[in-house]
Amino acid sequence: MPVGRRTPWTAALALLCVGLLCVGLPAAASEQLAARKACLGCHTVASARVGPAFQAVATRYAGDAGALERLARKVREGSRDTWGVVPMPPNPRVSEAEARELARWVLAQRPAR
Repeated sequence: MPVGRRTPWTAALALLCVGLLCVGLPAAASEQLAARKACLGCHTVASARVGPAFQAVATRYAGDAGALERLARKVREGSRDTWGVVPMPPNPRVSEAEARELARWVLAQRPAR
């Protein structure tokens, strides 16, 4: 086949590649948002730092239908006595939409079994 010749397969392959790239974007974008909003100063994905690991949070709230909204509220308003004696301070610089995006990303960090 000559170089540059397009077939239905090349178009399908191109769409598949774009689709696969887009699937990874929300996770990367949310991790970048977590970095910009100072979440990563106290949390990491896999191990506790000042606050709990995001994987531990995701595991605790697995199957909880109200977890997304509850975690989004905690991101903005802070929390006390949920993971020990160190309180999580409020982060009013995070919009409600950003808080939901962060909560959705944190809940997706549940480790594979």
